[in-house]
Amino acid sequence: MKHRASTRTTTRRTLGLLVITAAVAGIVHQTSVFSVGEVLRGDHRLTTAEKGGSLPGQVTVFDDQYPGVANLEPELLKALRQAATDAADDGVRFYVNSGWRSPEYQRKLLRDAVAKYGSEKEAARWVATPETSPHVSGNAVDIGRSDATAWLSENGARYGLCQIYANEPWHYELRPQAITDGCPPMYPDPSHDPRMRR
Repeated sequence: MKHRASTRTTTRRTLGLLVITAAVAGIVHQTSVFSVGEVLRGDHRLTTAEKGGSLPGQVTVFDDQYPGVANLEPELLKALRQAATDAADDGVRFYVNSGWRSPEYQRKLLRDAVAKYGSEKEAARWVATPETSPHVSGNAVDIGRSDATAWLSENGARYGLCQIYANEPWHYELRPQAITDGCPPMYPDPSHDPRMRR
């Protein structure tokens, strides 16, 4: 009799642990940018990189807990959110690969680009200096996934959102006059943008 009660208790504990494990796995799956501990505590402490503007995967234009989103220029963020809301009706979701960046983070990205491309001149085709980058001022956003960039390419001007560089289909900036006049011609790459020559 004692053995049966012990078996029943062990079975209940095992089932209880399986239910808790499944629940935690479900929560973690839905909020993959956070750790299990952060989900269970209900908080998320930003890493140093995130404080500088680095973003984990699957951050949307509505995720204000990240400085990379929250520090975007308010009118740009407003336009992005309106576009994202309308794009969702078409089954398209906007993810932010990069938004606002601190000068330190921009410097790191530039160093990485020089190492990758072999020279400052070649790196300038992809990454601006902290002094010239519209990301540092909060005036640029890099949108992820090809369906979102395709949607913005077709519809962005209605919100004043324009692709600025032909070699960066993900890079968008606010050009309010585009709502009535259409987006301006693109530069081949950032090295052709007069703003980058300061």
